[in-house]
This record gives sequence, structure tokens and C-alpha cells, in this order.
Amino acid sequence: MTGTDTRDLAALGPRLPSPLQEVADERFERRGVRLLLKRDDLVHPELVGNKWRKLAPNLAMAEGRTVVTFGGAYSNHLRATAAAGRLLGLPTVGVVRGQELAGRPLNASLARCAADGMRLHFVDRSTYRRKTEPETLAALLGAVDVEDAVVVPEGGSNAEAVRGCRALGEELGEHADVVALACGTGGTLAGLAAGLAQGRRSLGIPVLKGGFLADDIRRLQTRAFGGLRGAWSLDDRFHCGGYARTTPALDSFAEDFEHRHGLPVERVYVAKVLHALLILTEEGAFPRGTTLTAVVTGRPFP
Repeated sequence: MTGTDTRDLAALGPRLPSPLQEVADERFERRGVRLLLKRDDLVHPELVGNKWRKLAPNLAMAEGRTVVTFGGAYSNHLRATAAAGRLLGLPTVGVVRGQELAGRPLNASLARCAADGMRLHFVDRSTYRRKTEPETLAALLGAVDVEDAVVVPEGGSNAEAVRGCRALGEELGEHADVVALACGTGGTLAGLAAGLAQGRRSLGIPVLKGGFLADDIRRLQTRAFGGLRGAWSLDDRFHCGGYARTTPALDSFAEDFEHRHGLPVERVYVAKVLHALLILTEEGAFPRGTTLTAVVTGRPFP
């Protein structure tokens, strides 16, 4: 392909709307709460989950240009972008946090990116923190010799992505009272909340500590829609110490959920939102008769 447009993306055959699956789990049922799973992990075999919704509108603007984006050594977003580049014939560059990784063998996640044709550029952590500053970004683009690139932010969260994620809320319609998902950069929640029907609300479970996400979501909604949209909230208690961190209790819960329901549970995001919903249900956070929907944004890798 010499360019990219919405027809190219449609040819990849995304499964939209993604399926909605009811889960029979007595731990929720005895509290009078119904649990559904929004299976965004089934949207596309390689652009898994919310990555499709966030990347598609950005890739549609590429028009054959190189796509440059950012992430850590285990970034789901980098893998999805690399896969999209291979599928669409677009060159991709991943700016990776951690200069110290440059001389080491690639981990499985970065090896997948490289196998899909992504050029990896490692930077020190101080530079990475400043990557959105105009001078730093210009220097990074110069260093990889792609000044005319399409730049997609870390996690894919920008105004285009937020507008793309609005469809997630619209697909749910009247099927859920509360829709929950785990949040990294907040773009999916920002769009989901905007697309939900009136009277429905969304709940974000941050997977990073720091308490900064609410401001980021407000900024994203303002850029995407001109102001705040929908009813949403965050509960910061379930990050387990930070990104990709876990605890014995979370691991035990995820293994048990897999055994009960035959569903592989991705640990970085999905396990945390499901565990949070169980704890909140047991705390009485949801009135009897509530229908909860958890968005399954990914599946285990590799």
C-alpha cells in the first residue's frame, strides 16, 4: 500500500461491535449484581482491544508517512502500532523509554515489534519524560530522520483516539449501568464516557500510581469535544504498586477467574479492573439490580 485511508483499515476486518458476554459468577450474583464482559479483545487478532479504537483514526491520517510513537519496554501500544504498520504497509518507529536497554537482547515484546518492522530508538528516561516538549520532540524526530512523521502519543491517547473510543460507549447502549475499565493514559475512558447513554456512568481503574489521571482525562475530553462529557470517576486503590506490578492476591484472583470462566486474564490491565469490581461489589458500592460491564481491553502476551 502506498497510502492509508479508512478503506484500508476496513479491509483488515475488525469485529465491530465487539461481543458482549454475560458471566455467571456467584460472588456478584449473591450481591444482586450482574456482570458482563465487553470483549474488545476480540476486535482484531493483532490490533487487540482498545488499541484498534485508538489507532485507527490516527493511522487513517498517515497517508503513507512514517508513524512515530512512544512506549516502555513492555508496551502493548508499541506492539499494536508495529502490527498495524506491517498490515497496512506503513513504516513505524518506536521511541522506547530506557537508553540502558539499547545494548541488551530484546525482550519478547520489543522483539515482536522489531519482527513487525518497527525501528526501535532507545532514549534516556529524562529525555523520555520531556518527549512532548516541542524542542525535545523535534530533536527526537531528527534523530530518527523522520521529520515529516505522523506522531502518535504514548498509549495512543489524543483527541482523534478519544473520538474513536466514543463508539465503545455507543455500542453498549442500555446494556450496562456502570462500565469499568483499567486505565493507562485515560484516552479510552475519556471517549467511552462521552459515548454512554444518559444515566449510565463509567469507572476507571488506573494501573499507574500518582493520582494524575483525572486531569489528563479532562484535558483529553476538552481537546476532543470542546468540554467535559459523560459521567465518569476513578478509583486509585487497585494499581498494586504501579504499572505491570502485581500482588499475590491479584495473581490468585486472576488464576481463579480463569479457572471459573475459561477466559485467559491479561494481568497488566484486565486483572486489575475485574479484581476491583469484585472488591467494590463486596463493599456494597453497587445497589442490588446493577448491571456492571467490564471492558476486556487485551489478552495475555505472548
